Amino acid sequence: MIVDPFFYVVAIPAVIFFGMAKGGMGSAFGLVSVPLMSLAVPPLQAAAILLPILLVMDAVAVKSFWKEWDELNLRLTLPGAMLGILVGTFTFQYFSDAAIRLLLGVMVVMFVANYFLNRNLAPKLPTLGRGAWWGGLAGFTSFGIHAGGPPISIFVLPQRLEKRRLMATFAFFFAVVNVVKLVPYAALGQFSRDNVLTSLVLIPLAPIGVLLGIWLLDKINEDRIYALSYFGLGLLGIKLSYDGLNGLLG
Repeated sequence: MIVDPFFYVVAIPAVIFFGMAKGGMGSAFGLVSVPLMSLAVPPLQAAAILLPILLVMDAVAVKSFWKEWDELNLRLTLPGAMLGILVGTFTFQYFSDAAIRLLLGVMVVMFVANYFLNRNLAPKLPTLGRGAWWGGLAGFTSFGIHAGGPPISIFVLPQRLEKRRLMATFAFFFAVVNVVKLVPYAALGQFSRDNVLTSLVLIPLAPIGVLLGIWLLDKINEDRIYALSYFGLGLLGIKLSYDGLNGLLG
């Protein structure tokens, strides 16, 4: 188990932020978690420590949003996500974290810019092709850096789902994705004794973050939730682009 006090100084807020993202505050909250923990441990170890914690968060979120999710979106995205995880398992070693962050960041910034330029357009209906593509990309990026939120957001947000239906769909999608990720993570030897014990120490914080996010979700109106989602996604895209470019040039 990790005993370095500085690790817990960064890990405790990281877990709470990720829980708030699961509860409804958007993926921007969640994506700071791995970088925060990476101040104390290597990024891959941070991702491995987080995965069991994410499973607890997923269970709390799915129970809280039980059967409120959009089944059509799940049918369109989950098969692609499974393929994305499979591709990630066998190819992620050939891609640098920096390159993936830069590619994802540029796509997100372009998506958000397009939204603000065309915000008065009618909601976009989901299609099989777009669902498979963005679901697959979400599975791939979630496998390596727990960054599946931006791709799936690009697919789902333009549909303008009711806010609880939106968050329920995200919750169920990532519950399935994270359970499936257990297999390749275990096969790649990421669940060492120290990592698992550290996860167990942090797990009690998981429900706190999720329930805090759900409480805030119920207090904020739908238009503001979407505004926060797009604003957070834009900041996320800029951060991913900066981190990726900095990593490639550094």
